[in-house]
Amino acid sequence: MTDARFHADPAPSLVLSGTGPAPQRARLDGPRARVTADVMVDDQGWKVEVPLHVARWGGPDLPLPRGSYALRLTGGAGAEDEVPDVALSLLGSLRAELRGGAVIVGPPIDPVYDSGEGQAALERRYATRAGELENAVFFESFYGRNASCNPLAIDRELARQVPGVTRYWSVADLSVVVPDGAVAVVEGSPEWWRARGVSRLLIVNDWLRRRFARRGGQVGLQTWHGTPLKRLALHRPGFDPRRAAAVVRESFRWDILLAQNPYAARVLRKAYAFLRRPVWVEGYPRNDVLVTGDGAATREALGIAADERVILYAPTWRDDREEIVDFVDPASLAADTGSVVLVRGHSRTLQPGHDLAGPRVIDVTGFPDTSALLLAADALVTDYSSVMFDFSVTGKPMYFLVPDMDHYRGTLRGFYFDLAARAPGPVVRTQQELITAITAEDAAVYAEKYEAWRRTFNARDDGHAAERVVHRILDQGLIARA
Repeated sequence: MTDARFHADPAPSLVLSGTGPAPQRARLDGPRARVTADVMVDDQGWKVEVPLHVARWGGPDLPLPRGSYALRLTGGAGAEDEVPDVALSLLGSLRAELRGGAVIVGPPIDPVYDSGEGQAALERRYATRAGELENAVFFESFYGRNASCNPLAIDRELARQVPGVTRYWSVADLSVVVPDGAVAVVEGSPEWWRARGVSRLLIVNDWLRRRFARRGGQVGLQTWHGTPLKRLALHRPGFDPRRAAAVVRESFRWDILLAQNPYAARVLRKAYAFLRRPVWVEGYPRNDVLVTGDGAATREALGIAADERVILYAPTWRDDREEIVDFVDPASLAADTGSVVLVRGHSRTLQPGHDLAGPRVIDVTGFPDTSALLLAADALVTDYSSVMFDFSVTGKPMYFLVPDMDHYRGTLRGFYFDLAARAPGPVVRTQQELITAITAEDAAVYAEKYEAWRRTFNARDDGHAAERVVHRILDQGLIARA
């Protein structure tokens, strides 16, 4: 017989105990995280306390990310089959329930707020409340899935120049690491609604969603998250009046748009009907570190030696599938090129996907900061992702694996320019062609195209973009200096 219950103190955990055959180990397996625990046995039976928190990538010990975790008890005959269900419990930093042999982890929000009625009540209470705004900034990156990208770089510079400003970070759950000194607010919670409703400045890199209504005095700075190759928003193939209306409605929530370069400024203005409001062309703050930093710390966190070659595979997402594309066998790519292969799925594949594994393969889709991975990599393999415009700051080799180019260009999205003609590296259709290109090491062939690419797309990526953006924020009084 097995008993199960959740404990909140000193840290969230699942406690299992029994008097029958004792398992040897207990494990929770999730798509992006897993934990194990040893079983203690005495004369009274057996007991195991499975932590609902984990340290990843050499970072702090944090609650498990939201999701379903299979409970596996190994070494004890029938023990796994006897585990009972446990009702939903609020455990401080998360909530959890045990159902059908799986632990379902969610953010620490009272279920009363999960309904449409609950969220509408919070919206009425906080988003439209009267009163003065706080000298605070509300940050959100990729819908709270991590604290990264341009908002993170701006946060760091703001904290340096104006240490007294309050910095709220929107997070999907408390597994997301926020910068030192920042306040994490879980999306949909009362604290989240309040922070979004009282902050003078909102800095985001994607849509604001959730019926955001800007209060008087609030300013929204949309940093976006990449120079576009693939067609966006109003430029996507096929006219959909509902999509068009949603795009225009969303863009009216932004007061300022940040662009990496003049080309991106022109595209984003038209794609989002952002025609009479300011666009700051200052380079990308997230790329400052590509000029000023190095990848040593990231390699150490990932367990990669300084002399090992690292290939980063970072494709974009696809409109017709949820998980990362399967155009690469990362284990064979690692073996055939003598490299460590890092697999980085798009933020949209973080929650529905699962970690890839294999010899000399590390799935870094859940790694918090893409820029750190770009620093650690010796070469990039991508397709149509805007990461190409960031990695080119480093001057390191790029390879473009595009087996579905005709379908993507003609049906899914389309392009703003001919990638094959302008790519600063080999454009290949198969993994074997990719391996041949990597092992050829003929970067000199693409030197002229690479330089032209950097002149067009990276002229302002000089290591000082965040500084310039923060100076504009302060000079225009979007937040107070004191």
